[in-house]
Amino acid sequence: NSNVTGSLPDFNEWANGVASKVNSNVTGSLPDFNEWANGVASKVNSNVTGSFPDFNEWANGVSQNTLQLFQSYPNFTGLDEQILQNTRDSAQKLINIANTLSNLQDTSASTGGVAVNTLLFINQMYPQLIPPLSCKQILRKTPNSPSGHYILTSNNGATNYSTYCNMGTLCGSGGGWTRLAYLDMSDPTQNCPSALELYQSGSVRACGRSLLNIPVGCVSVKFPSNGISYFQICGRVTGYQHRSTDGPNTHIDDLNSHYVDGVSITHGSPRQHVWTLMAGNSETSLSSSNSCPCNNGSTVNVQSFVGDHYFCESGNKVSTASNTLYTSDPLWDGQGCGSLESPCCNVTGIPWFHRDYGSNTTTDYIELRMCSDFDDEDTPVGYYEIYVK
Repeated sequence: NSNVTGSLPDFNEWANGVASKVNSNVTGSLPDFNEWANGVASKVNSNVTGSFPDFNEWANGVSQNTLQLFQSYPNFTGLDEQILQNTRDSAQKLINIANTLSNLQDTSASTGGVAVNTLLFINQMYPQLIPPLSCKQILRKTPNSPSGHYILTSNNGATNYSTYCNMGTLCGSGGGWTRLAYLDMSDPTQNCPSALELYQSGSVRACGRSLLNIPVGCVSVKFPSNGISYFQICGRVTGYQHRSTDGPNTHIDDLNSHYVDGVSITHGSPRQHVWTLMAGNSETSLSSSNSCPCNNGSTVNVQSFVGDHYFCESGNKVSTASNTLYTSDPLWDGQGCGSLESPCCNVTGIPWFHRDYGSNTTTDYIELRMCSDFDDEDTPVGYYEIYVK
């Protein structure tokens, strides 16, 4: 607390003093500015840091103490906003000072030299005050950073936000994953996204579309990338079968339509397919029209834009589905598959889906849609988390 709330106001006081001296001395004679500039350089070295590397140590200390506060008190908002505002204000003051010095550095040889040295210092300080854009940037600068919540900045630097960084290995790829989407309905403090509505059966809570009385089609939730440029997506979703879901709706060959009874994950506009999570009708039926394509003996084909990028399970353990939410066997977790469905639980990676686009980076938002071809069928979700890198 003392390092974070004490140091930043002191820096603001120093920056205000510098800005004030810039304003008052610039309008005076050049010899006065020369004397002032040498004084600034002295204050930079003696009062702020002592030496340039010491400022890095100070900035890292502030960052670590701030992180510890967020990890210890994840729900505090007042101090959170104060820290972020102080950081933004301090960064802006540095910009103002740097702009003034840039205009003055060619005034004379002596004043120009001091201005250049001070500018170099400010250029070193400024990046330390701006949060990183992604978790990968944090890991690159500090390789031993642990997984946890960190402060990141949006692509234009106008807003800062807190999100979870997974610094370990996900989907077979090393750390630095930034979480864009997260929902855990087993946590009673969490609520459904506004586009979805709550299902509750016993202790199970999930978010779906049917209770909204929405006709045939899809309901969408979008997750912005906040300007992060990524080429990998890794995530998982857990859902439940409601009534007689049909797996892929093979009569619909359109990514933008309700081509599946389940969840469709895409990125950008126009939509690009990432992964499809299907809900088959039954674990024990080989019905040619609504079983999982991965079932033993299934003759169901998936749409060409889906390819192998799908998971499919059923929560219904009898041949005919009823008007119920099947909570005993969650979908897409790779568990609870009977003999007919066993290949669906043995697919590579499950419950995690992964796409690697190589050199094709994007800043697209991620979209999660819940779709069905009947208004009384649904696949409400109880858990999801989606990362990019």
